[in-house]
Amino acid sequence: MKAGRSLARGVRHLRVALLLAIAVLGVAAVAHAQHAHKEHKRDEKREIEAAEQQWRTAQLAGDVTTMDKLLAEDYLGISNNGQLNNKTQQLERLQKRMLVITKIDVSDVKIKLLGRVGIVTSLAQLEGTNDGRPLQGLFRYTRIYKRYPDGSWKITNFEVTRVPNKGERGAPTD
Repeated sequence: MKAGRSLARGVRHLRVALLLAIAVLGVAAVAHAQHAHKEHKRDEKREIEAAEQQWRTAQLAGDVTTMDKLLAEDYLGISNNGQLNNKTQQLERLQKRMLVITKIDVSDVKIKLLGRVGIVTSLAQLEGTNDGRPLQGLFRYTRIYKRYPDGSWKITNFEVTRVPNKGERGAPTD
């Protein structure tokens, strides 16, 4: 009788140990999956940062070929003066040098990922010309990227707003 109870107790301990092991493995698997997800998001953010750098480099060099590759076919952009441009119009403005950027200093960059969409907001100090007029100042912009099945990120939307200088109407206050 003692041997039977001892065996039953041993089986119960074995079951408890197995359930505990399964629970520990489950927690470890969840932790690993969360870590892998964070790594994947970090990689995607780095890819978007690289695309942003490619865009800035191409814009400063007037490299319309690279900009063409970075813009989605359904691209829509809104300039600081409210002008709406599709991809063809935007590339034409750059090709004809209607928009020439000679300096871009970017700060306050934030990247938000929503599935296959990346939203970039930044503050940029710009210099150049727009339709022959000097373009200089501080601008906030939003650029939206979409990840395509081939793994590439393309710009689908862009909007820029001029930040007024101190003392100007609408200028930020301290």
